[in-house]
Amino acid sequence: MKTLVFDIGGTSIKYGCCIDGQLSAVKETPTEAQKGGRHILETVASLICTEQGYDAIGISTAGQVDACSGTIIYANRNIPAYTGTRIREELESRFHVPVAVENDVNAAAMGEAVCGAGQGCPDFLCLTYGTGVGGAIVMNGEIFHGSSFSAAEFGAIVTHSEEKLRQKDFFDGCYERYASTTALVQRAMALDPALDSGRRIFENLHRPGVHEILDSWVDEILLGLSSLIHIFNPSCVILGGGVMAQPLILKMIQARIGRFIMPSFAHVSIRPALLGNTAGLLGANYLASRLCEDKQKKREETT
Repeated sequence: MKTLVFDIGGTSIKYGCCIDGQLSAVKETPTEAQKGGRHILETVASLICTEQGYDAIGISTAGQVDACSGTIIYANRNIPAYTGTRIREELESRFHVPVAVENDVNAAAMGEAVCGAGQGCPDFLCLTYGTGVGGAIVMNGEIFHGSSFSAAEFGAIVTHSEEKLRQKDFFDGCYERYASTTALVQRAMALDPALDSGRRIFENLHRPGVHEILDSWVDEILLGLSSLIHIFNPSCVILGGGVMAQPLILKMIQARIGRFIMPSFAHVSIRPALLGNTAGLLGANYLASRLCEDKQKKREETT
């Protein structure tokens, strides 16, 4: 089975081909998000037109997604006019193959479930730390979408109530305002403007004050993480995002989590995501392949 897969982010669109589950020839092209949702859809369509002999298309994308209809139900101002884009309907009408569309963190979680850190674990949480904090909930091997496909907005957990009560912006007092990689970089730049990326921060941990900033940021991660563990009682939590590739962060979280949770939750396994930038593509492949198989079964049942 051949599936074309796309991972649409605010900066770039990664794309490739999966043949019988094996991902190959991953490339990327600029999203040019400022040109809006229609431009993104046409970019994807133009890439599809260069391929032949495929059975399905899988799309992992930024924004909240109605996974049943394949429609973007909400996207922030980083991608203008993306809300309401009917990706599945338009691509299926053009290319006449099944099209699966899923939120990027949900797709990455399914990639980890099938091919990565979530293998053998039917119930787990997945969090990604980057510009914000993204989340996904996997239950019985399936994404839990909530009543309106908006579940797992973990970045909106309130971790600083006083700031929330004085809010000027919705995310004042919320988890992603303090635990995102953006928050870490902002703290470090207050010490030294040259510490403007995660890489530069980790290169300078020996400097006075830098490790203290990292320590404080890890505590912010644990504040939200402990709340999620107490609510969902997962056996496993998978942490992703570029900064989580630093082994030191995972060690710090694993060493400290016991102070933040009840002893009866201590069995939870905190794991790093294993698939990196391919997780969304592999998840999109899995979802598209399954959609294709379901449609084939329905055709067989009616004949």
